Amino acid sequence: MAVADEHSASFDSRNINNNVNWVPLSLTFVEYPQDDWLGKLFAIASLSPFGILSGFVALILFRRDLHTIMFFLGTLLNEMLNQILKHTICEIRPVHRSMQTLYSEYGMPSAHSQFVWFFATYVIYFVFIRLHHMNNNTTLENVWKAVITASCLTLAVIVTLARVYLQYHTWQQVLWGAVVGFLFGTIWFTLTYLVFTPLFPVIVSWRVSELLLLRDTTLIPNVLWFEYTNTRQEARARGGKLVSCKSQ
Repeated sequence: MAVADEHSASFDSRNINNNVNWVPLSLTFVEYPQDDWLGKLFAIASLSPFGILSGFVALILFRRDLHTIMFFLGTLLNEMLNQILKHTICEIRPVHRSMQTLYSEYGMPSAHSQFVWFFATYVIYFVFIRLHHMNNNTTLENVWKAVITASCLTLAVIVTLARVYLQYHTWQQVLWGAVVGFLFGTIWFTLTYLVFTPLFPVIVSWRVSELLLLRDTTLIPNVLWFEYTNTRQEARARGGKLVSCKSQ
């Protein structure tokens, strides 16, 4: 026990004498007013970009679709653009925010706002221009498109409001973030649809693409239905072979 107490005292002494400043990893650190349920919901909503990025990684690893990869590449370029604009404009965040709990002291334009509006813009373009025949029922297909559009716009609005409510940004900073995100989302979708997509058949024919199992689903109108029917047929075929082998 004496040895343990001596070790603990030595450890505490080192901590006391250590003048290193400890700061939180503010990339995922969001504060909200205590006992404020709306502020807590807004804080949770502010973390949605990280959930979206995690979804991108999962989709790329398991589906290897070039459209998803280009979408993800666009989000990375959008973030790079935001950092360039922030360090060019150099407009500080609201002065009452503690700089010790911020990832960056600059707030123009808002990275969260720019991210979600880029994401929402690209998804809406994708649904109405690229995605066709989501379902054999036209009415149900239109309902699904409306739900996806409303969900994306709602998320974008909530995250935008959250950054102002939580006092991380001013109204000007989030509005300009929304404008930049919308414009870059429009530009990136246009480039992907008109320039990059025609190159996908060539890209998937490369040897490295075969090794990475990259694929192009451009000509498949309903990828979910295609994968479902093919998986079901393959499962039935293998099941029939298994039954045949057992009977022999």
